[in-house]
Amino acid sequence: MRRFNSLTEVRNELTAGSFTCRQLVEYYLDNIQRKQHLNAFLEVWADEARQQADAVDAKLAAGTAGKLAGMVIGLKDVLAYKGHTLQSSSHILDGFKSLFTGTAVQRLLDEDAILIGRQNCDEFAMGASNESSYFGPVRNDLDHERVSGGSSGGSAVAVQADMCLASIGSDTGGSVRQPAAFCGIVGLKPTYSRVSRYGLVAYASSFDQIGPLTCSVDDAALLLEVMAGPDEFDATVSHEPVPAYSRQLEPQAHYRVGYIRDTLERPGLAPDIKQAVETTIEQLRGQGHVVDAVDFPYLDYMVPTYYILTTAEASSNLGRFDGVKYGYRADDATDLESLYKKSRSQGFGQEVQRRILLGTFVLSADYYDAYYTKAQRVRRLIKEQTDELLRQYDFLILPTAPTTAFRIGENTKDALSMYLADIFTVQASLAGVPAISVPAGHDQQGLPIGLQIMGGAFREADLLAFAKHLTETVAASVTTP
Repeated sequence: MRRFNSLTEVRNELTAGSFTCRQLVEYYLDNIQRKQHLNAFLEVWADEARQQADAVDAKLAAGTAGKLAGMVIGLKDVLAYKGHTLQSSSHILDGFKSLFTGTAVQRLLDEDAILIGRQNCDEFAMGASNESSYFGPVRNDLDHERVSGGSSGGSAVAVQADMCLASIGSDTGGSVRQPAAFCGIVGLKPTYSRVSRYGLVAYASSFDQIGPLTCSVDDAALLLEVMAGPDEFDATVSHEPVPAYSRQLEPQAHYRVGYIRDTLERPGLAPDIKQAVETTIEQLRGQGHVVDAVDFPYLDYMVPTYYILTTAEASSNLGRFDGVKYGYRADDATDLESLYKKSRSQGFGQEVQRRILLGTFVLSADYYDAYYTKAQRVRRLIKEQTDELLRQYDFLILPTAPTTAFRIGENTKDALSMYLADIFTVQASLAGVPAISVPAGHDQQGLPIGLQIMGGAFREADLLAFAKHLTETVAASVTTP
């Protein structure tokens, strides 16, 4: 069986009788088995996937199948699926099984998606390389000594390595877009509140968003269409109408596009990535689009602002994991206080502990105004400036990451270098606007380059149409390995 890059391809073959959903599941299960060394999956639901496939085959035969019939999907290990292990790739949630199914996951099931397994990620989605997972790093399928990106690294590699057609991840500051760039696939972060967070293990509640990782923009559009919309279980979710994204992918003839000048002048930006973005800019101009350089004065403040605010929220959100009610409990505790201390110090990894401590510090009485309050003010400035640019321009384009996939262990001893891997993705997260990473060729080592596009809030239909336009028209000119 050949590799499929979209659900349309799968459905055409299913309609032609070339294979069944059951045979498709067996194909992916075989790939997962052969590529265990990549460490993308923590658990494979083989028997359940086969049963779901049989049920979908019956629905297809009866003409009653849902929008996602034939789509085999993996779930990042932060999404609740009733009766299935939910561990956030952390020791502290050993043995925990979800008591309910999250809204986004349930909507996938309702449209006949086939769920194949639970995917590795950075612990509690905190990381940019998938090296903080309790279960070890996920390896990039193009070079096994390089990272997958994070935190949705297992989800990205599973799509990259043809272990499933699509994955569902979460994006707090780039955790869908950056691994998508490192793996050469499509990764979408919707507008904040576009998709219900009910059933998503919280890292930073005012940033977290569920988003798809796919081979095609078409599949990303379809998955967002299915998952988005109001939800009585999430008071923060938007009630904005959900367009039929998958049927609105025809681009306009002309767009106004801005690119942030300073992103292409950063000293840490890899030359091949700079060239790829500049090539895209010239190609867009050649197609008649208006493409202007714009100034954004807050670039240097975005990463500090993001980490102050997200660690503050994390220190509060992770207080529920205490070794008392569920998950890991220290065996050598002697009283209640030592139970808390030992369970958390043994159960949480180093990166999670670092962020909890930093968040607790910036929320402390002596430093609250100096750090947390000031960061909230800067966030407002970043949002206002971003929104203003997106009123002047249809989209902003910039690199997804300053480098291609780096080597495993290369940045683990330098937290600042690791945090700076998010420098281009945190803007959309701070502003709450949608952003997508699409493939933009490869560097001289054959590693994928990602191009990021930001759009206005709740303008995913426009963003996806433009992203599809870029993937189709730029592909002919980019460097391939």
